[in-house]
Amino acid sequence: METHLPHKEKQFSRNVLLSDVAIGMSDGLIVPFALAAGLSGAVSATGIIVFAGIAAIAAGSIAMGLGGYFSGKTEQDDYTTQIKREYDEVNDVRHNDIEQTKEFFANLGLSEELQEQATQEVAKDKDKWTEFINKYELAKKPDSNRAAKSAWNIGLSYVIGGLVPLSPYFFTDNPSTGLKYSVAFTLICLFVFGWFKSKLTGVHPLWGAVRITMIATIAAAAAFGVAKIFQSS
Repeated sequence: METHLPHKEKQFSRNVLLSDVAIGMSDGLIVPFALAAGLSGAVSATGIIVFAGIAAIAAGSIAMGLGGYFSGKTEQDDYTTQIKREYDEVNDVRHNDIEQTKEFFANLGLSEELQEQATQEVAKDKDKWTEFINKYELAKKPDSNRAAKSAWNIGLSYVIGGLVPLSPYFFTDNPSTGLKYSVAFTLICLFVFGWFKSKLTGVHPLWGAVRITMIATIAAAAAFGVAKIFQSS
């Protein structure tokens, strides 16, 4: 059984990383895209769009990164609370944990006599017994660096995603031209991103890709339309 643990740990870490990247990248592609589209309908200089876009990416990446950090910290705090509660229960309601431990060994197919012997052996050391119960009864122990890693992964992914819709404005002085290339680049990236994200999450790839592309298109069109309305009024 132990020979499979490194593979499971690596798979878990990979899934966590992909989840962080998906969270940061999806918002990073959509939010700056909508902002740039909206400004393209309101201003005549791409410099304003670039500066506003960079500020939005910086603020968004920090906000998303902090969200990932606090989410990771909450997970760690919840686990610590569970550990403390289980540790207290070993003292206060020992008979309940005895029954839970015996039930675990019963599920392994041990005889009544072996269940009793194994339970008594495990219960000799309170710290190890608590660790045993948490390992097989409660959630997996979170990585102690999970909060910092999550903040970094989400924040960086947001920056990378945000630069996609903003990059065309670096190379043109015409907001309309920048918008055309921004729409093309961003929608292609969103479709590809949505496809792979959907495959990883078990959603139909084509539907997932179309859905996230439509969301971004509607958001950008709404921002552009609102900007045009205020510009003409």
